[in-house]
Amino acid sequence: MRGRGCSLHSDKIVGMTRRTLVGSLAAAAVMKGGARREEEKEPVEWKPLLGVLGPYTKANVEFARSAGFDNMILGGGPGSTLDANRITDAQIAEIKQVLAASKMHVSAFQIDGSHIDPNPEKRERTNAYFVKAIELAGKLGVPYIGTCSGKDASKPFEEQVSEIVKVYRAKYFDACEKNNVKLLWEPYPGNPNIATSPVGYRALFKAFGDAPYVGLQYDPSHLVRQFMDPIATAREFADKIYDVHLKDTEILWPVLRDGGINPVNHASWWRYRIPGMGSISWRDFFSVLQDQGYKGAMSIEQEDPLYGGETNRGPDFSEDFKTGFVMAKRYLAQYVP
Repeated sequence: MRGRGCSLHSDKIVGMTRRTLVGSLAAAAVMKGGARREEEKEPVEWKPLLGVLGPYTKANVEFARSAGFDNMILGGGPGSTLDANRITDAQIAEIKQVLAASKMHVSAFQIDGSHIDPNPEKRERTNAYFVKAIELAGKLGVPYIGTCSGKDASKPFEEQVSEIVKVYRAKYFDACEKNNVKLLWEPYPGNPNIATSPVGYRALFKAFGDAPYVGLQYDPSHLVRQFMDPIATAREFADKIYDVHLKDTEILWPVLRDGGINPVNHASWWRYRIPGMGSISWRDFFSVLQDQGYKGAMSIEQEDPLYGGETNRGPDFSEDFKTGFVMAKRYLAQYVP
């Protein structure tokens, strides 16, 4: 009897356990289904702002809008149409009106400068101008200034990094905070710049720590001409990219194979091209940006010699220069609606 009683008791326990298990599984399935419905939202079409880079003029803004662009990067250095040393409040008001009438967003100013120039007078001029440019960006609601990091080739790399951090913190960050502006490094190797490679990026971001006023204005074309991987670099630093230049680089392999990177008579072995006419895998690049959730602007930097990139003198865009933008936009349409 004891054995049978134990058996009945065990069956009862097993039965209850099965019913409980089935009920628990059903409840879990309902909860999981609800959670899945919460997570499975409709995919959102990736539609970053697409723009052009160039001087501010009313004609250039009107062209950009008529050609279907909704963003611009504007030259803002000394002597430009947005010279921060000379621009007046009346001119600022007029510019704001023109941009608003065209519904044109401006993601960045483009300004060169040697922020840690070994010549004290040149450095001071650059630093003073940049503070004014940051203030002008704030007045126009421009969130970024694309620039180079600064460079002093007479010093070891580590000392340059330390000097850049010192100058930015002392000269720029207060103005950046007041005007809600970030300074972004473009990887252009032709300027006083150590922010041209993963090595430079790692060193600078480590030295700046969590400073919110620095980032990258990414231009993959400059990585190509330096024989670095623009896609892998973009992936590593995707969270630091706030603005993008769209420009390609074509490697002229016959010249390179014959003469190397220092060919006879300085023959050109590479040249900048509009997107799609060089070596960059734009599909892979845009995949990195989409995967990171990039929502910033992307602007075509037109330096293609086949479309007036070497002859356009401005400030208004020449007709062949405009054609380069149009051709680039046509190619980019498959990736950027």
